[in-house]
Amino acid sequence: MIVRILGEGQFALDDQHADLLNSLDAGLEATVEAGDEEAFHAALTDLLAKVRAIGEPLPDDVLEPSDAVLPAQDSDIEDVRSMLAESDEGLIPG
Repeated sequence: MIVRILGEGQFALDDQHADLLNSLDAGLEATVEAGDEEAFHAALTDLLAKVRAIGEPLPDDVLEPSDAVLPAQDSDIEDVRSMLAESDEGLIPG
């Protein structure tokens, strides 16, 4: 699976991590729905940190189709709410 973090780059992740990422994605979505800014920033930080930790960064000169696009670290809750509105599956498909 290829995951893009906006403003940062792409990461290749093994599909075995899909359940973990979906769990973190669901937690992020819940904070957005609740409008809880503090929990939102913590959930976004956790999701992006996990992608960075378990993913292999792709070289900048390689551009693969992304299976998931995640917001930048400095995104606000409204940015993420807009991204979620465009998807039926959250930010991480599956």
